[in-house]
Amino acid sequence: MLCAVDEPLTRAWESVLEAVSGPVRVHQGSVLDVPAQAVVSPANSYGWMRGGVDAVYARAFPEVEQNVRSAVLAYHGGELPIGEAVVVPTGEVIPEWLIAAPTMREPGEQLPPDTVHPYLAARAVFLLWRDGRFEHGAEVRESVDTIAMPGLGTGVGGVPPQTCARQVSAAWDDVFVAS
Repeated sequence: MLCAVDEPLTRAWESVLEAVSGPVRVHQGSVLDVPAQAVVSPANSYGWMRGGVDAVYARAFPEVEQNVRSAVLAYHGGELPIGEAVVVPTGEVIPEWLIAAPTMREPGEQLPPDTVHPYLAARAVFLLWRDGRFEHGAEVRESVDTIAMPGLGTGVGGVPPQTCARQVSAAWDDVFVAS
């Protein structure tokens, strides 16, 4: 589910929707309004959740920032590279999971106009869903049917909505069509 709280991102998501083959829909409104098993955090590489949609997640799920930071430390030495993703529990029933896929290395970083970080983050999310396993061994796709994804880098990162939408669509194709 591609989510947007503003009209420009909603239009951008809708503009790529017909090019994406599969069960993808657009929701205008908060990512937290979607009955999804997982939400995507386009965080920074260190797991700090103080700005943008991450601050919304940190307020809604009081345990999640520590869960992300612990996973980043345990599995990535304290820095989750752009192009990688981790899944952690939110501490809530719905959504049960948060997928952290950074679009920026440092908190509050402005992304350059030629960035490919939305593509890399989306690809990491899709690969994690398709091939990933939870710590206890179960496949992610067996527990997660719906993922709610906000704009990747479109807030704090300053990525234009159309750029984000095109890159997320390309990542979808690379993971689910080209494979």
